[in-house]
Order: sequence, then C-alpha cells, then structure tokens
Amino acid sequence: MAKTGDRARTTAAPALSSLDFALDRGSPVPLYHQLAQQLEAAIEHGVLIPGNLLGNEVDLSVRLGLSRPTVRQAIQSLVDKGLLVRRRGVGTQVVHSQVKRPLELSSLYDDLEEAGQGPATEVVRNELVPASCDVAAALGVAEGSEVTALERLRSTHGQPVALLCNYLPSALLDLDSARLESTGLYRMMRSAGITLHSARQTVGARAATAEEAARLDEREGAALLTMRRTAYDDTGRPVEYGTHIYRASRYTFDFQLLVRP
Repeated sequence: MAKTGDRARTTAAPALSSLDFALDRGSPVPLYHQLAQQLEAAIEHGVLIPGNLLGNEVDLSVRLGLSRPTVRQAIQSLVDKGLLVRRRGVGTQVVHSQVKRPLELSSLYDDLEEAGQGPATEVVRNELVPASCDVAAALGVAEGSEVTALERLRSTHGQPVALLCNYLPSALLDLDSARLESTGLYRMMRSAGITLHSARQTVGARAATAEEAARLDEREGAALLTMRRTAYDDTGRPVEYGTHIYRASRYTFDFQLLVRP
C-alpha cells in the first residue's frame, strides 16, 4: 500500500499509462472520491477519450494500491454520470465527457475549444429565408424580410453534442459554410468587427423528437436542454437569434450565484 501523498502511476492499461494519481490517504476526502475526481478531470480535459479502456476493477486496485470496493465505488460514480461504462469481457471504458458550459455570453465552439474538447461542426443549412414572426421580433426586422438561417451540428470526440439553429440579419456578415465548419459563429462576428455586448437567454428542457434523436445519437424521448438567445452588439442592435438543443446526457450549464448586498 502506498503511503500518504504517494503517487500511484498506472503502467499496464494504455489509457492510464500517462496519468499520475495523487491519492492522499491523510485527507478527509474519501479515497474513492479522490480517484473519481481525478478520472473525471482526465476525461473532461481529453486525456482519456471515448473508447479508452481503464481495465477491470481488480487490475486497477492493484495498480493504485487501493481496495477493490474503493475502486468499484469510484467507477460506479462515473458510470452513474454517464462518463464510463462497464463492458463484460472488456473492462471499464470511457464513453464521453460531459460538456460543462459557463452561463455567459460566449460561443459553444469557444467553450469547447478552451476546455480541450476538440469541437467539430457540420453545417446542415445556410440559406436566406423569410423571417417568421418570432425571428422578426427578436431581430427587429419586418416579418417576411430576408434573414440568414444557419443550422449546425456540433460534436466533440466524434460524438454529437448540440444542434444549433441561428438567425442573423442578412447583411450582417458573409457566412461561408466552409469557414463555419472550422471556427465559431461568434469568432467570425468578432473578426468582422462586430462587438458582442449582451444577450437575453432562456434555458429549458423537453423530450427529443424522432428526428432530433437521430441527429444527436439519442433515443426518441431522451431529455434535451433547450436555449433561446438574442445577442446584441455594443450599439444595442440585435445581431443573432438562436434556438439550440443539447443532449442532457452530455451537456450542462454552469451557474455562479451571488448574494445581493
């Protein structure tokens, strides 16, 4: 058994061979929780990626100098979060990392890239359409006037995370589909000299339709997070209206709450 503060380095499992685990046996934090936190951090930062094998509980307990129940409890906590899966005859495997997004005026692309999640984008639609009543009201244009409609499928590590639908004033900027697949919408706005200042946003939830489930690799009726956002530039002009859906199994919004003085 390793002593307090010793670092147990795994060697046999390829997915863990580059990881050092700092397990402090003198800490009031339970060892299973320490292990679970460090594994989760490795998954979130892309050190462990979908498909990586952790090995079985017996091997892990020997490599880390921990009891089997401790390792089992750590793994189960991540299985419950949907980050790991146990496969008979294979061992414990990384499924995916959950995206934790701060609730601020930022783009999903920038947030994923900053978190080391390797964002990828497929442009499903990029065309001029007549503004519906809701879109016209959000963008401050006449109903039926032309606006640009974008629909993009955003993925990380080869797994879909969100289906993004955005509407913009048609003359706002040139939205090249090839460029949209290599960068984020807000980054393109900033490059065009548009300064984003504020937004009104509503977050909700609902069940996935059959079409949405197929696109997001979910089952029909699976929980989805929804977001509606109208973004404004520094002159107060509405520059984007978005209606987005996210896989609840892979995505969360992260809030910071402050007490009013």
